[in-house]
Amino acid sequence: MDGLVWLRRDLRLHDHAALSRATEECDRVAVCFVFDTTILDALADRDDRRVSFIHDSLAEVAAELAGRGSRLLVLHGDPVTEIPQLASRLGVKKVYANRDYEPAAKVRDERVRGELLRFGIDSEFVKDHVILESQEVRSQTGDALRVFTPYQRAWYGVMQESDLAEKAVRSDRWMPASALPDWTLPSLATIGFSYQAPWLPGGRAAGLQQLAGFRTKVSHYGEKRDFPAAEGTSCLSVHLRHGTLSTREVFRMSYEDGSAGHQKWRSELIWREFYQMILDAFPHVVEHAFKPEYDRVAWGDDPEVFEAWRSGQTGYPIVDAAMRCFLATGWMHNRLRMVVASFLTKDLLLDWRLGEAHFARYLLDFDLAQNNGGWQWSASTGCDAQPYFRIFNPILQSRKFDAEGEFIREWVPELRGLAADQIHWPHDLFGAPGYAPPIVDHGVQRDRAIRMFEAAKANDPRQIPENSQ
Repeated sequence: MDGLVWLRRDLRLHDHAALSRATEECDRVAVCFVFDTTILDALADRDDRRVSFIHDSLAEVAAELAGRGSRLLVLHGDPVTEIPQLASRLGVKKVYANRDYEPAAKVRDERVRGELLRFGIDSEFVKDHVILESQEVRSQTGDALRVFTPYQRAWYGVMQESDLAEKAVRSDRWMPASALPDWTLPSLATIGFSYQAPWLPGGRAAGLQQLAGFRTKVSHYGEKRDFPAAEGTSCLSVHLRHGTLSTREVFRMSYEDGSAGHQKWRSELIWREFYQMILDAFPHVVEHAFKPEYDRVAWGDDPEVFEAWRSGQTGYPIVDAAMRCFLATGWMHNRLRMVVASFLTKDLLLDWRLGEAHFARYLLDFDLAQNNGGWQWSASTGCDAQPYFRIFNPILQSRKFDAEGEFIREWVPELRGLAADQIHWPHDLFGAPGYAPPIVDHGVQRDRAIRMFEAAKANDPRQIPENSQ
């Protein structure tokens, strides 16, 4: 029997569940990828870094398959049409892919499954992107867990060593190039894009190098992860998002040592599983607050204020440094993601969905579950979220996590000449010629935010404060 494996967010040939299953069951296996026009046509930027990262990763997969006498088949179009047509052309009996938990992806996959059946071709979607799926981690009553700590406790109670085991891929089952269409990886220009070098290079080799580098630092992860100038995070999120590394091998590294750093890193990986579960079990979060009462929050809508936040011109140095770094690189440190999200929602009183969409446009590691979960956490609208009355003070966050102002100086050149005791709030005593004045008063906006949430909880529009800037 011949089989076809459809790569999506799993751009590797190693420790790959769908490839493992296919090479167990089939005599010959072909591998394909579709540049999905239903996604690409919606992208605003023709130099999107993510497309370049994917293209670089595919080039590595293609070279590896060529070295094994096979070929990567790359298509450009709607997978609902392209996958069944390719499977029929190749004469395969079954198509394999790893499951995706995003609502739109689940609809797409069911449509592909239906189209394949019309051709008399079977399909199988297997677990790969997470260690444990949402139905595997449940409360004692069988419900999806809505709070992280009980979820983590249940996750540990269910997880077995076998869940982390490598999914071996047989090396003798590749369909020979002579049996495949003579296709090459199309250039980015061919699919309507131009190359934009990502802040981290694509491909499994680069992912393994990043993983090896983090291995030398992970024991101190808990101590350094919150400091943007310290390079204490793993920067592996982009490789997990696009699957150049497998989730299993990253989790395996978290078990290599019993240090507090390894344990904290593992907990963060479980947060990733938690948000995937939330998206899978509660798909309404894509458009709505996880907690329905917070759909009543009377968010402001001021394009000029949003643009000041987006471009890093708020007058709050740590916020501006983070936003400028983000626009330049497509990356943002996790602590800073919380700071800027809190500032948008609790200081500027703007809808979290505006910030979520902005991140979705530019994040190299954009993942719907993580982006939505993080934004709803910061906005206090999500599951197990930051309580609405606990609001980040951006000046205190700056002094605590960028005490010497290293990160600020790198991204806000107007402030490079200021000393550490001046740089976090240069407006009152020191002055900052050429730097934006503060767009709001944090103390005033904090009180407005609290009243705004209280009004939403009480469902009393008369209590909603004026939130104009």
